This record gives sequence, C-alpha cells and structure tokens, in this order.
Amino acid sequence: MNGSNDLRLPSGTRGEALTSRRAVESGQRAVLPVSVEVEQYAKEVLDFSSHYGSENSMSYTMWNLAGVPNVYPSSGDFTQTAVFRAYGKWWEQCSSAPLPFRRTPDSFHSQDYIELGFEEPVYPTAVEVFETYYPGAIVQILACSHNPFSQNPPTDVRWEVLWSGEPTKALTPQARQFSPKIKHINFPTNLLRLEVNSSLLDYYTELDAVILRGVKERPMLALYKMPLIDISDLSDSEDELCDIGGAFKHGGDGKQHRTANGYFDRLPYELIQLILSHLTLPDLCRLAQSCKLLHQHCCDPLQYTQLSLQPYWARLSDASLGHLQSRCTLLQRLNLSWTGNRGALTLTGFSSFMKARGLSLVCLELSCCHFLNEPCLEVIAQSCPRLQELNLSSCDRLHPQAFTHISKLVHLRRLVLYRTKIEQTAILSILTFCPEIRHLNLGSCVRIEDYDVVASMLASRSRSLLSLDLWRCRNLTDRGLAELVTGCRMLEELDLGWCPTLQSSSGCFQQLARSLPRLRKLFLTANRTVCDSDIEELANCCPSLQHLDILGTRLVSAASLKKLLQSCPGLVLLDVSFCSQIETRVVQELSNLFPNVAIKKSFTQ
Repeated sequence: MNGSNDLRLPSGTRGEALTSRRAVESGQRAVLPVSVEVEQYAKEVLDFSSHYGSENSMSYTMWNLAGVPNVYPSSGDFTQTAVFRAYGKWWEQCSSAPLPFRRTPDSFHSQDYIELGFEEPVYPTAVEVFETYYPGAIVQILACSHNPFSQNPPTDVRWEVLWSGEPTKALTPQARQFSPKIKHINFPTNLLRLEVNSSLLDYYTELDAVILRGVKERPMLALYKMPLIDISDLSDSEDELCDIGGAFKHGGDGKQHRTANGYFDRLPYELIQLILSHLTLPDLCRLAQSCKLLHQHCCDPLQYTQLSLQPYWARLSDASLGHLQSRCTLLQRLNLSWTGNRGALTLTGFSSFMKARGLSLVCLELSCCHFLNEPCLEVIAQSCPRLQELNLSSCDRLHPQAFTHISKLVHLRRLVLYRTKIEQTAILSILTFCPEIRHLNLGSCVRIEDYDVVASMLASRSRSLLSLDLWRCRNLTDRGLAELVTGCRMLEELDLGWCPTLQSSSGCFQQLARSLPRLRKLFLTANRTVCDSDIEELANCCPSLQHLDILGTRLVSAASLKKLLQSCPGLVLLDVSFCSQIETRVVQELSNLFPNVAIKKSFTQ
C-alpha cells in the first residue's frame, strides 16, 4: 500500500473551455462565464471525526483521501482507502451508545465527517468522490469561505451546503464515481467537507479520492435570498411582540370580536408545551418571535432540559450560546459536538455558558471540538459537579495536561477519550477518583505507555465496568487482560481490535470467555492467533453474545463457528473477513442455516 503522501501526485488543471451552462438551484438565475475549469484532487486532509486505521500508519486512515486515487476503479477492501470507524445500526444499539437527543431535525443525518483542503480556491462546478467499497454513505457536501492555507486568522467563516441527501444503500458494493448535482455559491472555496451516514450499509464504506472542479471567475448569480431566522436570532425582547393573550377583544361598538388566535391560548399550558416539544430548535426560536403568548411558551426552561446544537455546528457562535443561556436554567444534557471550530466559539463564550448552566448538567458531548483547551476542561470540572457523561472523542488537539482536570468529575459513568492525547498519569488519576465509571473508551489513545497498568487499575477501581474500548492499544499483554477480566466481571462489551500483543497460546481468550458470562460484544479484530478453542469457549460460556469480530484469523474452522451460532441465539453480527479457513461457500451455508445473523466476509478484486 501507499506508505506516505510522498507518492501522491500534485493537483493539476484541465485546459478546457467550459462552454456549457450548468443548471442552478431553483430561485437562482445564473450563467457561468466561459472560463477555464480547474480540476484538482485534495491537497491535504484537515480534520475528521473518526477512522478505522491507526494514528501511526496509513492503512485505512482518512489521510488516504489526499491526492490521486490509489484503488479506483478496483472494488473491494483495500488498506489504501479512507475508512470510518463504524457502519450499520448495530453500533447505536450497544449499551455503551449514548441516548439520542430530542429535537434532532429529521434532515440531519450526519454521523461522521472529513474536511479536505485543495490547492486553489475556485467557484465549484462539480465535486466527484471515488467510492470503492459499499458506496452510499455520503449525505452532505459543504464548502467553506475560509482558505485553510492562509496565514491570516479566520474571520467571518461561512459554510454553504453544495448538496445534501438521505442515507442510501447502493445495490452492489462495487466501486463508483459519485458526482451529485451541486448548488452554485457566491464565494470561491478550497475547503470541502463531506458528511456521511453509514447506518444503512452492510459493511464499512471506503473512499479513495475527491475531485473539486471549479472556475476562478465569479459566476453571475442572483445573490438575493429571503432572510432566515436561525439560532443566533434569539432576542428575548417582548417590545415588538403582539399580545394575543385573549381569545376575544372589545371593538368600538362594545361587542366582543374574535381575534385571529381563536381558542389556542385556552389550551392547557402543559398541552401547548407538549406541542412545542416537537419543534426543532430554529423553529422554536422563530415561533418565539411571533407573539407574547408563544414567546412565553418557547422560552420555558422545560423546553431546554436537553439541547443538541450539533446539527447547527456551522452557525453556532458565542452569541448563540449567550442568547440561549437564559432559557437553559434546567439544562441536563448538552451536545456541542463538531461546534466552535475556526474561532466560532471561544474560551470566553464557552466558559460563560458553562459557569451559568453547568450545575445541572449530567451529559456533555464535545466530540471534535477543537476550540477546547485546558482552561475549558478546568471550567467543566469546576462548573459541572453532577456530570455523568463526557465525550471528548477526536479532540486530538487538546494538550495531554488538560485531561488531569477530568478526575475532579467524581460522578462520571461514561467517558469517551477516543483519539485523544491523554497520557498514562491522567487516565490513572481519573480511574482513581472516578470509581462509578461504567463505560470507558480509550480507543486509539496512543500516548498511554502501559495498558497493563491501566488494566490493573480498572480491575481494582472499576469493578462495575460494563463496556471497555481498547481499539488499537499497542501494548496490552496477556497478563494485563487476565487481570482485567478477573476484576471486571460485569463487562458486556470489550473491544480488543488490532491489539497485536495478545496471543491465544497463553490461554488469555479462553480465560476471558470463562470470566465474562454477560459478554454481548467482543472484538478480536486482526488477531491471527484466535483459534477454534477460543471460539468453542465463547460458545460454552457466553450465551448472550451478540457481536463478534474475528477478522483476519487463520485458525478458526467452520465447525467451531457453527457451534458458536448454535450456542448463542442472540448473535446478530459475525465478521469473518480474511479468515483463510472460512470460504465464501461456507459463509453462504451458515447464512442459510442462521438467517438472523449478519455474517460478514469482505473481498478484494
């Protein structure tokens, strides 16, 4: 596979005259000028939410999306592609998954994203994505006004949706070139963002390259648009709101006349609150500006006990949080994932909100929030004493020292630190002072020096642990695993994928099976030492098993898999990709015998 980006070719231009007129979204009338169209591949991967690969290699990482295609037009499972961490719906059904937030708009489908920088800013005319395995995950393509390679700090950053759609499932897993019809915009861009939703796919989607086509001259677009009210327009002033407090008003003749509001204000307060609870946040904000009665209802703190601002990441600012602050006196769950990047949120704005509204918070989602720094985590630790759930997934720019403040959150039950720079001292401190942790994700935390020490601390301090993700931890040994499963017998989910130092010959996987009778999910991905004895012990001791990944083992036979399937009636996912003893014919036979189990076996061609 490609070992580095040095093998990538630079982006080039196509010296062709653009002579055709491209259709523009309804409401705009435009003609693109005759101009040279630039064609360029991504120069650099700037940011992303997750990837299947390691932080220290190129296999299956998002960094593979920079440059020209490595794989296309071939189809299949190739290490040289960009692969996100999850697929399907089963991931969300695990006990470790967070509860969904109310009021998430039906139009918001995004689960992961990647941002790409290109050499030259252009007015986009087309975007082409090379999907080489299980296509259909892309749900949104956005363009940014900020030049990521500029030396100047970002100001007035704008994001514009070029295309959006719903999650789909392609008829076949074969490679394709995805080029949806895009909307034309009135600023040049060299920063694109792809957002994906893989929930309908049968396996990991794989992306190979992205082309941005565009012209350097500004198209003649009708720029006027109807103004929109969004979450930044949250004035609480009632001066301009009409009063529809009564169903009738007296006219000049002394008689009562019905107003346009009818009997709406005679509905019970609780019923109106229930009706409003089905509105999205922007709709609630718009409705608050219609009249005094609805302003009162829309500002009721009971409407804001949980608040997901992730769908509005592109528009959220310090001012937005400031406007919402007065309404959030009863806030318990807050999702700020993906927000605040490129200066949209600052320490001042975030800290002000946390200090005012952190006391009642029990859940805080901060995935991919790159505005976070050590003072932000210090504010969280000081202002959120009741916090039970904290997600810092892919906050990979946080300094290692910042994580020490988490140990002050002594009531934590769920902690996600995937792809962060947390170090051993900080995680040991957290485990010492946070004994109530039930769900812990340390996937791809490459700065932890000795996972055996962490496992030992978990065994002694976190005996009620239900789920543990150690995906791609490089130094957990058989001794550490044995201590872990002996002390944490309540474990239902354990991810040991791509942990190369674990060896079946030590008996560690059989001991795991005997020690964890409640086990529902087990990932032993890419461990080539997993053998029939391990599978048979799982069949004997773990009847509740639902998800098992043994991708890459060469020592498991069809007979042991059949025994496992017979012994674990709740099994719904079994990944045997690249298991050399399990042929495609065997997978088909087992699938026919056990139709409720999704047996996965990827291919290359």
